[in-house]
Amino acid sequence: MKAWQVERVLKRDAFGRVEVLVGDGDRRLTRRVACGGRLPFSGVLARFFASREQRALARLEGLEGVPRGVVDEVAAATPGEDGRAPERGHVFLREWIEGVALPRATELPADFFDLLDDLVGELHARGVCHNDLHKEPNVLVSLDGRPALIDFQLASVHPGGGAIFRSRSSEDDRHVHKHRSRYTCEGRGPAEAGERGRGRGKKRRPLSFVWRRLGKPLYLLVTRGLLKTRDGAEEFRPSAGPWPVWTEAVGREASN
Repeated sequence: MKAWQVERVLKRDAFGRVEVLVGDGDRRLTRRVACGGRLPFSGVLARFFASREQRALARLEGLEGVPRGVVDEVAAATPGEDGRAPERGHVFLREWIEGVALPRATELPADFFDLLDDLVGELHARGVCHNDLHKEPNVLVSLDGRPALIDFQLASVHPGGGAIFRSRSSEDDRHVHKHRSRYTCEGRGPAEAGERGRGRGKKRRPLSFVWRRLGKPLYLLVTRGLLKTRDGAEEFRPSAGPWPVWTEAVGREASN
């Protein structure tokens, strides 16, 4: 039987926390504990978001660059930082992907954003929209330089496509292109790396504009101001840098 312990807490917000568990042989798992907080009905919402992540990852099973869901009763019952085991049904385990968050990467291959476009396209081909790609830390640079995606709690599954799917997938593409542009503009990256992208020229959708102007400030006021919680996933690379060094392209052969 594996022995697991909490190595560190990656993220804490009004809907629970995300922890890294370490076990025998330094094997790691990521555990989302949907415990809620002081916000009314936050526990119900936390479990709802966790179920969204489970459903999306099940749909993406086997896709390189996306963590797999894991079943391990011992890891699920491992006591948290408070010494208490999470309640049954409030825990979701997923594979740990070795890498570094995009804002902390010191090197990027020349085709990184092309590969990221491909990966997001694979999500959409399976009817899944990430819906949270505006956050740089949700994009990882894996050990071989290829992109990976994490934090699917806002992801949505659209088996039949439709207008909502097209709108949300367009937003995913736009956010990827926004990161591409930011990392390659003003001579920060190879010129050819900034000229492509599925989201090139796409404008912010009306609902996205409303969220950015009204919804997000209210969310931050409640979670950070009133509840004194920290998202932990709002980190971004300062405009002053330092910016990553660009290395040789790694190619698409092993990205699918």
